[in-house]
Amino acid sequence: MNSKANSVVLIGMPGAGKSTLGILLAKELGMGFVDTDVAIQVREGQTLQEILDASDYLNLRAIEEQVLLTEQIAEKVVATGGSAVYSDAGMARLRENATLIFLDVPLRELEKRISNFNSRGIARKPDQSLESLYKERCKLYRKYADITVDCDQQLLEQTLQSTLQQLP
Repeated sequence: MNSKANSVVLIGMPGAGKSTLGILLAKELGMGFVDTDVAIQVREGQTLQEILDASDYLNLRAIEEQVLLTEQIAEKVVATGGSAVYSDAGMARLRENATLIFLDVPLRELEKRISNFNSRGIARKPDQSLESLYKERCKLYRKYADITVDCDQQLLEQTLQSTLQQLP
C-alpha cells in the first residue's frame, strides 16, 4: 500500500458486510481491526439502538463523528457505521490517512440481509425507509470512495479477493 494509506476504511450500507469483511481483510493484511459501531457502544455504554431510543439520529451521528475524529486508525482496517459519510470532518480525516473502500451491495440484497431494520440502531430520519436511505447514502459513499467493490452476487471470499486485488 502507498504511504498515504497505511490503513483501509470500509464504507457502505448497514448489512453490506463491512465488519465481517473487515476482520478477514485485517487478517490478510496483518493489521489491527476497528469497528466504529462497537467503539461507539463501548464509549457510550449503550447499544446504538439504545442511544437512538434515548435521543435521536442526529445525536448518534454526532457521537459517531467524535469517534471518527479520535479513534486510532493507523495500520488498521476500519469498519465504519453506515452513517459515517454524513460527517465531512470525519471522512476528511479517514481519507487523509487511509484508502476508502465502498462495499457496493444492491438494495435487493440488503433487503434480504436486514431483517431488523427498525431495531438495528441505524442513524436515519424517523420513518425513513431502507430504499430512501440507500438512495441518499449511495451518493455519499461514491463521493468519498477511493475504490468501489461491486459485491453483487459475490460470496464473502470473492469480495475479499476483489478487495485485495484493488488495493494500491
